[in-house]
Amino acid sequence: MTHDHKALWQQCLDIIARQLPREAFTTWFTPAESLGFENGKVSLRIPTAYFLEQYEDRFYNVFSRALREVYGSGVKIEYKYDVVQGDPATEIKIGRDVATSSAPAPAQQRGAQAPSGVSIAKVDSQLKSIYNFENYCVGESNRLAYTIAENIGSNPRKTVFNPFFLYGSTGVGKTHLIQAVGLRVKELYPEAKVLYLTSRTFENQYGTAVRQKQVNDFINFYQGIDVLLIDDIQELSGKTGTQNAFYPIFNFLHQKGKILVMTSDRPPVELSDMMDRLISRFKWGVIEVLPTPDLELRKEILRHKSAKNGLDLSEEVIDVIATHVTESVRELEGVVISLITRATLLNQTVTPELARIVMQSAVKMTKRAINFDMIVEATAAHFNMDADVIFSRSRLRDINDARQMIMYLAHKLTDLSSKSIGYKLNRTHVTVLHGIKAVTDRVAIDPATAQSASEIEHTLRTGA
Repeated sequence: MTHDHKALWQQCLDIIARQLPREAFTTWFTPAESLGFENGKVSLRIPTAYFLEQYEDRFYNVFSRALREVYGSGVKIEYKYDVVQGDPATEIKIGRDVATSSAPAPAQQRGAQAPSGVSIAKVDSQLKSIYNFENYCVGESNRLAYTIAENIGSNPRKTVFNPFFLYGSTGVGKTHLIQAVGLRVKELYPEAKVLYLTSRTFENQYGTAVRQKQVNDFINFYQGIDVLLIDDIQELSGKTGTQNAFYPIFNFLHQKGKILVMTSDRPPVELSDMMDRLISRFKWGVIEVLPTPDLELRKEILRHKSAKNGLDLSEEVIDVIATHVTESVRELEGVVISLITRATLLNQTVTPELARIVMQSAVKMTKRAINFDMIVEATAAHFNMDADVIFSRSRLRDINDARQMIMYLAHKLTDLSSKSIGYKLNRTHVTVLHGIKAVTDRVAIDPATAQSASEIEHTLRTGA
């Protein structure tokens, strides 16, 4: 039976127009074009993916009722649009059953081709077995992020944490945590299609699909994934075509209850050159920061990594490393590997001194920032006096000795000039130079002065 598809579409538009404000109808429905109606399926061309979002979310009830009234209860609809406007090679087709809102068949059943390097018959998850929950060290600083990830991995069919957007600086363990999600799902559901990849890989695959005119197959493949784990989503910023391709993938998977986990180096609100509609979707689930590890967690990581590699680190060595390497789990691991190399190949005993040597060559050691006010407070506390008296005009010996110690330490531990130090202490430039020289001379010959200077400096450097 043949149909005048344009006349049927006009009937559908007439019904919709009676139920929507004129401006909404004109904006969202008049640009759509009927391409045909055959075997119970309406083929509709729309300008962009954003129109699909409006039809399926904002106008779903009105649109679905009109389709069923005009085309029949078993009608299906297929949307077509170009990811890159004006480029037919980037055309995407997305269909659904209007009566049941069922999604298109999985990509494997539609004959979609897998992106380069991924097997379609049995998806290669790209997961590394070492990145499991059992190997992940948990402390107070990362406990919430770990708990959410573990819940998703253990309950992928029931989780409310979808999508899961995990952000934090480089090297804090984001990749390990999201891969642990995938490994747990594969452990509990071996047949689940789990895929981990970086945004850079996704972008490269999309570029290949565009060149080979296989964008539709690219979209279809990813819509067949059960658990999609994407690292460094911020790298899609400014990549309009790739974002347009990711958008229907995200929508489809989320609507079907599939798991989406993404990492970034910043929260969604700080993603520049990212489409607003994607950012809004990143906020649908849960957003959690993975902070830099706190001191106790750094110590636990060192114990775990060293024990796993057969290296016995004393608590003194662990304290030294954990105090100075503060930003990255990756750097902690690097120090352990370097120590293992020296301990085994060079037959060296691991001491705090050796740890310091390794840290200086392997990582950027974090030094506690020291300022003038900290020096005054630490010196006053050491000599058991009120800090305010140091700024007075008093010439009492104890106060003068403390004042000169401050001059000496400020000259040694800060970038302040002697003139600036004098200004802060209400003393002349010449007085400061005299004070610095006086303490320098006493440190060389007087053990008590040397010990005081060392103890105050240690307090300033460690915060102890």
